[in-house]
Amino acid sequence: MTVAKTTAFTAEQQQLARVAKALAHPARVAIVQLLASKTTCISGDIAAELPLARTTVSQHLQELKALDLIRGEIDGLTVCYCLNTELLRQVQQQFSRFFEAAVACPAGGPGDSCGC
Repeated sequence: MTVAKTTAFTAEQQQLARVAKALAHPARVAIVQLLASKTTCISGDIAAELPLARTTVSQHLQELKALDLIRGEIDGLTVCYCLNTELLRQVQQQFSRFFEAAVACPAGGPGDSCGC
């Protein structure tokens, strides 16, 4: 049996990987963008905006909700979803630091080749 080695990575690295995986599907990206354009949204409204069946949209919503990227509140027979902007700001800062470090110039300067 293979043992997961995720504990060998920092909490920030693990969180970035989880968020990247959750956003790796265009439907989930579209859901986040849709929720960002509105204050709240009922799940049926989300399904009407996407070229997917309501059950498929519901599965994508559950994936985003499991990571707390979105929050859902039951209102009678419907669920109103909204973004967890606090968590998204935290993730934005983490990704910014990640990309800033990734594109930083090497010690030798931007003209040096990596040798590949």
